[in-house]
Amino acid sequence: MKKRLFALLLFLAPAIPLPALGAGIAATVYKSPTCGCCQEYAEYLRANGFDVDVVNTDRLAELQREAGVPVRLAGCHSTRIGRYTFEGHVPAESIERFLSEKPPARGLTVPGMPAGSPGMGGRREGPLHVYYLDDSPTLRLYDTR
Repeated sequence: MKKRLFALLLFLAPAIPLPALGAGIAATVYKSPTCGCCQEYAEYLRANGFDVDVVNTDRLAELQREAGVPVRLAGCHSTRIGRYTFEGHVPAESIERFLSEKPPARGLTVPGMPAGSPGMGGRREGPLHVYYLDDSPTLRLYDTR
């Protein structure tokens, strides 16, 4: 009987859902009211377990400036989680790792709107570079996906 139960559990294990990456982490995505990829990114975060609130704003550049995001590192939307800023199409895995490590930085950024990044669609050509948002005068790579 024990062998049958063990075999059944092994068979069912892949079907048992594991906790999502961002399980229960509250995130606020600030975006332009007309941006479709920003809404797709919010849906991507939700699909990865984040509790996402979307705020449409015409003050995105001002919010980015207030968060200390240099223009060259800006994305088309900003996500706030606690005291951190995640700028642009940052992968959920990078956000989760950053939040667990708590490095001395304001957050992470994927500048611009790279094709194939989370929420963007299209085909990814080469790696996706995720950078620290900090006061370093040079770009500091956090992650490559």
